[in-house]
Amino acid sequence: MANKKKNKKPSLKDWQQLATHELRSKPLADLPPKNPDGLAVKPLYTKADLKGLKHNNTLPGHAPFVRGPRATMYTGRPWTIRQYAGFSTAKASNAFYKKNLAAGQQGLSVAFDLPTHRGYDSDHPRVVGDVGAAGVAIDSVEDMKALFAGIPLDKVSVSMTMNGAVLPIMAGFIVAAEESGVRADQLNGTLQNDILKEFMVRNTYIYPPAPSMRITADIITYTAKYMPGFNPISISGYHMQEAGATAVQELAFTLADGLEYVRTAIQSGLEVDDFAPRLSFFFGIGMDFFTQIAKLRAARLLWSQLMEEHFSPKNPRSKMLRTHTQTSGVSLTATDPYNNIIRTTIEAMAGVLGGTQSLHTNSFDEALALPSAFSAQLARNTQIILQEETGICDVIDPLGGSYYIESLTDQLASQARTLILEVEALGGMTKAVEHGMPKQRIEKAAALRQAQIDRGEQTIVGVNKYVRDEFTLDKSDELDLLHIDNDAVREDQIKRLRLLKKQRNDRACQSALHALKRGAEQNHNLLELSIAASRARATVGEITSALEQVFSRYKAVNRSISGVYGAVYEGDEQFEAIKAELASFTQSEGRRPSMLVVKLGQDGHDRGARVIASAYGDMGFDVELAPLFQTPQEAAQLAIEKKVHVIGISTLTAGHKTLVPQLLNELKEQKANDMLVICGGVIPPKDHQQLYDLGVAAIYGPGTELPKSAQEILEMIRRQAVGGNA
Repeated sequence: MANKKKNKKPSLKDWQQLATHELRSKPLADLPPKNPDGLAVKPLYTKADLKGLKHNNTLPGHAPFVRGPRATMYTGRPWTIRQYAGFSTAKASNAFYKKNLAAGQQGLSVAFDLPTHRGYDSDHPRVVGDVGAAGVAIDSVEDMKALFAGIPLDKVSVSMTMNGAVLPIMAGFIVAAEESGVRADQLNGTLQNDILKEFMVRNTYIYPPAPSMRITADIITYTAKYMPGFNPISISGYHMQEAGATAVQELAFTLADGLEYVRTAIQSGLEVDDFAPRLSFFFGIGMDFFTQIAKLRAARLLWSQLMEEHFSPKNPRSKMLRTHTQTSGVSLTATDPYNNIIRTTIEAMAGVLGGTQSLHTNSFDEALALPSAFSAQLARNTQIILQEETGICDVIDPLGGSYYIESLTDQLASQARTLILEVEALGGMTKAVEHGMPKQRIEKAAALRQAQIDRGEQTIVGVNKYVRDEFTLDKSDELDLLHIDNDAVREDQIKRLRLLKKQRNDRACQSALHALKRGAEQNHNLLELSIAASRARATVGEITSALEQVFSRYKAVNRSISGVYGAVYEGDEQFEAIKAELASFTQSEGRRPSMLVVKLGQDGHDRGARVIASAYGDMGFDVELAPLFQTPQEAAQLAIEKKVHVIGISTLTAGHKTLVPQLLNELKEQKANDMLVICGGVIPPKDHQQLYDLGVAAIYGPGTELPKSAQEILEMIRRQAVGGNA
């Protein structure tokens, strides 16, 4: 009897007593730190946490696919290493792709430049600073042929991140393959084609939501009929996470998008099993390690359940969620940039432990510039090492059955389902987007996270904690950063465009464009008509323009939020002191310090601009958020009309080298050069002095503490007000 008592298994109560003793005065409930996504996390998980979980003890390759969509997962075949890349010209990108394929990359992922995304040819006046700056410039099928020259498209799968100008790009890809001897039914790959998320976060839309959804349906219909190996859409949560969405928001809004696309395809006449097996997804992987793993498992669980509940498919593959993932760009920091190598490795591990089908790993220098060849190689090798050296591929779903992981999977799925029901109650995601609900929720989450980082509630090593004042590892000035000669690329593209138009049969081209316009007015398949136009050498801009005449070009309505950032700082002495200084300025000057926050060129990534506008507004600035896609001339004119003290330019895609000087020149011509101009975002340190010499007053990189920058900007405004130099 004594032995039985002595060997009694410790109970949860025994653990609680021991833990309480070890903590002394600290409450046990305070053990887990605050979860970045607001999830309820306990300090200890046990077998009891698995009770009632219906997804527990499932098997890979079988619904609900929590443990993976394939029965053998990585033991049979590792995930695909699919690095996202595009370098200015088709020729340069082609050389990079061939080099990567020879070095072990297993598929291609094309990054297009911003003019291409927005359906402009490289000679359009609105894209002067953007051509080739953030990806490869594609103006026609001839560029597409150069992009894939010598690459066997019947053997290499190609992913294309394209949404707005999806018709001319997909058409050009099909024609380029055709003219290299590869039929459409031999092509494998994925088209992003997720236009709904563009209206929420990324903003590379062209047409309004309704015609945009029609285009998506036409592409799904065409590929279902002629391209059985091609994924016609990659429903993307990645850009939501990058814009600040929580894990629950990313899950819910992505899957709600998926439901909307399925409904749209069915309404166009397809049966669910005709296309659903070829749907794919795209999620971001951030630094909250276990949450990101559970998020991918919850996505597969929820999608299987939702497809069964809404559409009752007969083919089990129609309920299977397959996903590409990418490590986070927003988690990368400009200070101590080598820390980003560690961050990317951790995020990559979360992606593969979550069961991704393909993965892109970001380069460590992307908070400073576009990735260099060296940093891109290092990013790719991160995946090769994970595949070849760690043993991760030896066991299917190695974290399956973990008390914590399974519980977290269930919690994420449950909370995401609640949010999906909210979207459905609005009439589905198209209606929710029109209401602005997803965009505002994500924007609030972004502002909250930024405030928590600025206050030090969320640690960012090298930014708000463990910042090195001496013996620093931040040697960003010495990094071999990629430099793109935007002017040279644009000139080359314009020459190619002129040659194309000179050599083509213009009558046949105009006829094909007229047929496309007529097809848009009626109900013909727009991808089929775009392919005909591409064969006739119509350009990306011409195809876009033909459709724009029918559908119009969409302009978003700016809705800003307030109170979220400031609420985190409630009672904070430093924050209250800044507010008091701003109030004092307002009293003495008769108006609040004012700022126009603007994005120049075709860059639609507006997370930073919106967070700045929200945070500075909460501090006491009068902030005007300019419409997207401003030219330097338009931005200068708006700033003069609003009589602002400061123009704050948010830039991510190397446009600062062309567009900021143009803005400064415009202000000078308008005799408004006393207006302060500051820049924020991804600007290589070697470019800083040039911008200062031109008249930029301050430059703030990723990771800047916003209250501190606000204090500095207020001082600049004061000095300017009394005639000093800012």
